[in-house]
Amino acid sequence: MNYIIFFVVSFFLLFLMRKVARKVNLVDKPNERKKHHGEVPLVGGISIYLTLMLALWFKPELLACSDIYVLCASVLLLTGVIDDKYDVDFRIRLVVQILISCTMIFGAGLSLKSLGGLAFGHEIVLGPLGYIFTVFAVLGAINAFNMVDGIDGLLGGLTIATFGGLSYISYIDNQLLLAKFCLLMMIVVVPYIILNLGFPFGIHRKVFMGDAGSMLIGFTVIWVLLQGTQGPKSQMYPVTALWLIAIPLMDMVTIMVRRVRKGHSPFRPDREHLHHICLRAGLSSPQALCFICLLAFCCVFIGIVLEVMAAPEWLSLLLFMGIFILYFWALSSVWRLLAWLRKRGVLASHETS
Repeated sequence: MNYIIFFVVSFFLLFLMRKVARKVNLVDKPNERKKHHGEVPLVGGISIYLTLMLALWFKPELLACSDIYVLCASVLLLTGVIDDKYDVDFRIRLVVQILISCTMIFGAGLSLKSLGGLAFGHEIVLGPLGYIFTVFAVLGAINAFNMVDGIDGLLGGLTIATFGGLSYISYIDNQLLLAKFCLLMMIVVVPYIILNLGFPFGIHRKVFMGDAGSMLIGFTVIWVLLQGTQGPKSQMYPVTALWLIAIPLMDMVTIMVRRVRKGHSPFRPDREHLHHICLRAGLSSPQALCFICLLAFCCVFIGIVLEVMAAPEWLSLLLFMGIFILYFWALSSVWRLLAWLRKRGVLASHETS
């Protein structure tokens, strides 16, 4: 019953915030990179944030140090809203994200203390280096989910995949409160997915997540991962976290490396993400959405199987690195690969932009 209530609350807040966003001009306008029609309210993240805050008001025990989480999430959301409206320089966003990382480390005591038994069964303890690793992990998670938000439904679908996996693993590891929070996260995202896809309410009621929402989701993911993999009560292997965020993580790293190779800033926007490539290869937006989400769910499934089977952590890492190398090669060679497939009649001979 509580989950149904929060589902309804999330839906109500979306419709309410849509009207507020139009009055304050918090909308996304079409340009050379954004091909949507009309001005779309950027309120998905705000409604999710407000619903989560309401849930944590009644059930603060769902997250460790929930007061610190609320503080960090609030600052991050405010930064995202300002960025959505005024387009803040990426360096300012990075400074805010680093400060939030430090608040999480020293305020909530959440940090990467161990990488698990990656050294062929021997635990790799980070010591003071764990603080540096944690900052990079937070920056990576926030920006991975921020960068992947490119077509309707994609961020929502990847959020469901990640938190679905987290919820199940937390449950079987007897971290029941964490499992409930992950389930709550999935439920409050569903109303956004419905409006974002424009079904059944139509495209005139469409909403976008905005940087505020994508950064909030990325931060929440790394908070839950650290709570679930570090410390005496944790049972999830740290390496399993890579499988749960595989697609956003691999896409971010691949695109950043390609940008640096071209002499560009790794934070420079472009149209070279996986979803862009799928569209340019001839897939429709719904087909690209289904394809990428299927990849994400497959990675999550592999991670869960390896976790449940208690597979050696070094083996899980090697398998992940193998898939990552294959992913990197595929995206780097995608146009040669597509040309080869077209020559053999597997794909249509034209390309859509």
